[in-house]
Amino acid sequence: MAQNPVRFRHRLRPLLALAALPLLSGCGLIVLDPAGEVARQQGNLVMISTALMLLIIVPVMALTVFFAFKYRAANQDAPYDPDWDHSTQLELVIWAAPLLIIICLGALTWVGTHLLDPYRPLAAPEAKGPGAPETDREKPLEVQVVALDWKWLFIYPEQGIATVNEFAAPVDRPIRFRIASSTVMNSFYIPALAGQIYAMPGMETKLHGIFNETGNFVGFSANYSGAGFSNMRFAAKSMERGQFDAWVAQVKGNATPLDRATYLKLEKPSEKEPVRRFAQVEPNLFDRVVNLCVEPGKMCMHDMMAIDARGGLGLAGTYNVRDLAYDKFAARGTLPTLNTRYVAAVCTTPMVPMTGPDPKPVDSTPLTGAGLSRVRQSTPPVARTAMTDIPVLPES
Repeated sequence: MAQNPVRFRHRLRPLLALAALPLLSGCGLIVLDPAGEVARQQGNLVMISTALMLLIIVPVMALTVFFAFKYRAANQDAPYDPDWDHSTQLELVIWAAPLLIIICLGALTWVGTHLLDPYRPLAAPEAKGPGAPETDREKPLEVQVVALDWKWLFIYPEQGIATVNEFAAPVDRPIRFRIASSTVMNSFYIPALAGQIYAMPGMETKLHGIFNETGNFVGFSANYSGAGFSNMRFAAKSMERGQFDAWVAQVKGNATPLDRATYLKLEKPSEKEPVRRFAQVEPNLFDRVVNLCVEPGKMCMHDMMAIDARGGLGLAGTYNVRDLAYDKFAARGTLPTLNTRYVAAVCTTPMVPMTGPDPKPVDSTPLTGAGLSRVRQSTPPVARTAMTDIPVLPES
């Protein structure tokens, strides 16, 4: 009999450990306690939506237990009414409550989806007041992101630097990400800053965010992309303005430049890549990545589309699609060609940054609908290549 309490305590320990799991799951929930305004509003949206859904889930679970207990076989005092088939009051409760919750969820989701649109630029905190003049809005920090196998490349065109697996930004300054991928689809995600958005080869996506607090955080790929996917992580740092300037100066102290040849070597698959820093970046490198023309002598995708839109370049241009494998192995000359005469580039078409007009920066007031009005563009998008200067021939 003396051993029974000891045995009981040994059996109780695993149960206590299991009971503590819900409490431990709250440790480090960066999604619900982020350092960025956009991520914070997304976390609030999750909490509010969960609370609205619990208004139905909790009563249903409680009533399930209540009815199972009240109408158990051993309870002979429970009323028995086999001919009951309808109750207007009960039908109103059953249908009205979920309908009201769905309306609330729909309205909340609609407002949140438009207000937290990743393509919408954010206003700087100093300009959050209504009616703030446009000159008071701080220019966002542009960061060009390329998802490689299996690492992340960050290009800072304003500072003229680049890093691998290291991202830094000053606190309280809007950030404008231009995101692409070199090979397969990936997902760019910094939980402390903003929501995830896909990185696609041959196209560009955008994401806007802002850090409200300083600290060291983690970013990663949220989409499986191959063998090295689990180690495709990078450091995300939020710094004071002076610390960010010192970090930029430190990166510029590195003598290694990032040109097209260095990028092609960096593009090769590798796992657990250490942090790298490049003091100089070749102009328009990101736009060449998007247009699949980093290799020397290779025609850019936007040039090809501009040529095709104007009827092509005659017989020589037909061989550009000779095996439909122009980019299959990310290098020209890897497959036998049917004809050695084809157009590789157009000398009169310069590479220009693929940047167009952004919508007006919006106030990030939490989920009140502020700033939902869009600035409608009455003019066509900015031309991206010199091919737009070529007159369009009339159709025959």
